[in-house]
Amino acid sequence: MTGASTGIGEAAVRALRAEGWRVYAVARRAERLERLAAESGAVALPADIAEDDDVARLVRAVEDGGGIDTLVNVAGGARGTEWIADAKTDDWEWMLRVNVIGTMKVTRAFLPMLRAHGRGTVLNLTSVAGLVSYEGGGGYNAAKFAEHGMTRALRLEEAEHNVRVIEVMPGLVKTEEFSLRRLDGDAEAAEKVYEGVEEPLTAEDVADVIRYAVTVPHHVNLDDIVIRPVAQAAAHKLLRRG
Repeated sequence: MTGASTGIGEAAVRALRAEGWRVYAVARRAERLERLAAESGAVALPADIAEDDDVARLVRAVEDGGGIDTLVNVAGGARGTEWIADAKTDDWEWMLRVNVIGTMKVTRAFLPMLRAHGRGTVLNLTSVAGLVSYEGGGGYNAAKFAEHGMTRALRLEEAEHNVRVIEVMPGLVKTEEFSLRRLDGDAEAAEKVYEGVEEPLTAEDVADVIRYAVTVPHHVNLDDIVIRPVAQAAAHKLLRRG
């Protein structure tokens, strides 16, 4: 499980541990992972998924622990809300590195193990931002459209190896850090993202969908799962009350 130190990734670790799964929790922040491991019983593996040496170390650690049959790629995120005319190159490079290149590197590294198992699963958490573009979202749209396309290609390529490939695409989810990080730590601006929205999705809501998708019988492939709060009827229609 990548992206395990916060938000949806952390919630998904807890959800799968509650089902009795052995879970390797991967993220860069070792302290948060160690706390999660102590609370949930997951195995903490601090790493930067975009760094080749870290990914190689992950594979060795997982092999030593008995291997995996399921890879859940949650790591990602957004930075900035500038229009393309004012795009910040560093933000775009970070989003492509984490959302696309990191996901590719981890998936590539673990595919031999998943193929060898005979009934492997890859689940990629992407976003509805990979389906519909919006002003100020160009960089995040670019990253998530790319991840969405990569996931679809992977499904075609790995079917002959009996590796099922699942994509979960959330809409508005209120988590501890997503908007805060995107808005450069501006807590007031981050809170306004959810202002007036009755019951936005929570990390636990999405984690429950992830749990279900990877625990149904292996011949069942939930290709594309879009999950939104009722208040978000479409990308352009978000109800705010009060």
